[in-house]
Amino acid sequence: MVKITGPTNPNLKRLIRALKTASNKEGVDIWDKVAAELEKPTRVRREVDIARLNRVTNAKEVVVVPGKVLATGDIDHEITVAAWNFSEAAKKKVKAITIEELLKQNPKGKNVKVVC
Repeated sequence: MVKITGPTNPNLKRLIRALKTASNKEGVDIWDKVAAELEKPTRVRREVDIARLNRVTNAKEVVVVPGKVLATGDIDHEITVAAWNFSEAAKKKVKAITIEELLKQNPKGKNVKVVC
């Protein structure tokens, strides 16, 4: 039988706890959903490219990616993306912030879209 351990990165564990705490405190489900996605094994964690973000977002939106943002494709409007990890090239194409920063700026998760 395989032992399920969950994430071992201490920063990721701390982020997941903070997301769950914020979800319970504020009574919103968005942070709980993001925490559940981040708890998944690395091999199944989401990777979203810029081209997909361009297709599913509108100008000035705030998006959470519970995984990694890759630089494939171009974007023709300005968005703010919060993610666990970014490729270096992706950071140059969008306004990149961490999920922790977004959680501090917007604890209620209003007008935030989760892209998986």
